[in-house]
Formats: sequence, structure tokens, C-alpha cells
Amino acid sequence: MNILIVDGNDQQSSNDYLNEGMNTQYTEYKKVLLELSKKKLNIEIIHPAWNDNFMRQGINLKDFDGIIWTGSVLNIYDMTSSITRQIELAKTLMKMKNRIFGSCWGLQILATAAGGKVRKNPNGLEAVIGKEITLNHEGINHSMYKNKPNIFDSFCWHYDEIEKVPENSQILASNYFSKVQSLIFKRGESNIWAVQYHPEFNPYWISQLMRVRKKILLENLIYKNDKEFDQIIRYFSNIKLNNNKKDLGINDSLINNNIRYIEIKNWLNSF
Repeated sequence: MNILIVDGNDQQSSNDYLNEGMNTQYTEYKKVLLELSKKKLNIEIIHPAWNDNFMRQGINLKDFDGIIWTGSVLNIYDMTSSITRQIELAKTLMKMKNRIFGSCWGLQILATAAGGKVRKNPNGLEAVIGKEITLNHEGINHSMYKNKPNIFDSFCWHYDEIEKVPENSQILASNYFSKVQSLIFKRGESNIWAVQYHPEFNPYWISQLMRVRKKILLENLIYKNDKEFDQIIRYFSNIKLNNNKKDLGINDSLINNNIRYIEIKNWLNSF
């Protein structure tokens, strides 16, 4: 099965991850897909935010069975060339017969390309954990959430949210922070599943991100002080050696791979 990963980040942001000794978001996504798929996957990665010539010679957009759209540090409303190229790419892909899954920025790009609108969230930064994400009736009965708890936590990092959903779309999940935590819609022959959070992130990768962005987290009062921050990052950096998850307010939906990855696993099983 051929899968195309669309990297949402600009090149400098991806290099920043590498310079900090981290995997890029597209590398993390590739690892998760290969781990979860029951079928052999041929994965191609493209970087439309980097430059105009993002397709490798000999590769055609029609070659792929499924599309994954990663997160990004970009903001839709800036409308730079790195962003508009992605919106146009999304519009092109939606004209084909595709199954598309987007995380965070992926949701925002896909929704924008389909006629929706993104804004800066008046509630501020939602990080590192999206708490009490709750499935509505449609979400409970949708195949994306087969075997997922009706209320769950997930890793996240976003300043923005969907202000206006595309026509003929359906919200599947919300929380107190963002009304649109999950969205599905069809365009042409394409089926789109997208979430505002990051089911592909794992605790260790998040601990690395927290280390790099500690100042931001404290300034935005995501953690009250150094002590609270240190407790959480210590836990995520090696959950096998820590057993105080209840004291930290961590539940299994966040750290159990069999729960955290369900949306992606169900997407892969839909082919």
C-alpha cells in the first residue's frame, strides 16, 4: 500500500528538531504507520512548505492509496507561500480518490482547503495534553473511534482552532478548549478524517519537545512552576520507570499505545 506523508513544517522548523536531537514530525509519523500497519507500506514523504519543487522525479500524486498530513508550527492566517502551497495541494488531492488523515495542522489545512476557516484560539495555547476530549453521538459510532474511550486525553500543541467548519462536515469530538477536536467530511471521491490533537506523538518525544519549549510552557501557565514541569517531563521521558501517573493526573488513554494510536490504526484498517 502506498502512503504519502505531507510534512506541514517549513525546513527551518524541521532542522530545529534535528538540531535538538529529536526526530522530525514526519519521521515520527512514518515510524507509527510502519508499526501499526498490517500491510506492507511504501511511504513517500514530501515537503511542500520548503519550496515549489517538492515532488520527487518519477512520483505522481495519483500513485498513493492514502495521505497523511502532519502537524506544523505555521499559522494558516499568515498565508505565506509555505502555507498557500499546502492549501493548493490539499485542494488538488481532494479532487482525486483519496483517504486522507490529518493531525493538528493537517486538520487546519484540510478544513481551509475545503472552505472552512481557522482562527487563533481565544483560549490560548493548548499543550501538552488535550484533556477530556469527548466523543459526541456521531463520534461514538464512527469507525475512526472504534475501541476508543468516549472521553480521552491526547498529546497536543496548538494555538489555533477551526472557527468555521467546511460545508457538509461532521464534528466528532470536542473539549472545553476547542469545539472542533475531530472532523470528517467528503470532497469529491476523497474521504477526510482529521483531528486537532496528535495521536501519533509518544511520551518520550513529547518530553523532548517540552525540554525545548519549557519557557513557552511556563509563560503560558501550562505548568505553574518548575517543580510541576519537572515532574511531568520526568514521567514522560521514561514512563516505564515511573509509577506515579495517577498522582500526575495521567490516564491510560495518553500513554497506552493500544489506546493512543487507535485513530491512526482504524484509518489504516479502513483500506
